[in-house]
Amino acid sequence: MTMAIRTIESDDEIRACYSVMRQLRPHFTLEGFVARVRLQQDLGYHLVALVGGGGPVAVAGYQVRETLADGRFLHLDDLVTLDSERSRGYGAEMLRWLGMRARELSCESLQLDSAVWREEAHRFYEREGLGRIAYHFALPTKLPS
Repeated sequence: MTMAIRTIESDDEIRACYSVMRQLRPHFTLEGFVARVRLQQDLGYHLVALVGGGGPVAVAGYQVRETLADGRFLHLDDLVTLDSERSRGYGAEMLRWLGMRARELSCESLQLDSAVWREEAHRFYEREGLGRIAYHFALPTKLPS
């Protein structure tokens, strides 16, 4: 089966990615996911998918950022492979493609944040050459309803 990484643009293409992305972001409904992707696309977010004959098997979302600390970098917001397709090299293929995309966009690095409890993901990232370089802290500001 031929696989290709494609930029996702239409609502139908976004919907096709939902079954994969909901494994990482289960709080979204289908239409909520489409609406959020559309909103984020207006802010520079790009959704890409590794697609085969049966649809997407891996999905990633990224944006290019610039900071004083890191210069220009590609920030990987989301990366997930369909549970049934894990350990087939699809995540590694997506990371290679994203690294090439970062170079094409004149980025100095590819970066991502990962929740502290996602130890399996951390092992994968380290195996693929990503190093732990920072801690990410957050202060919730939303008032309870």
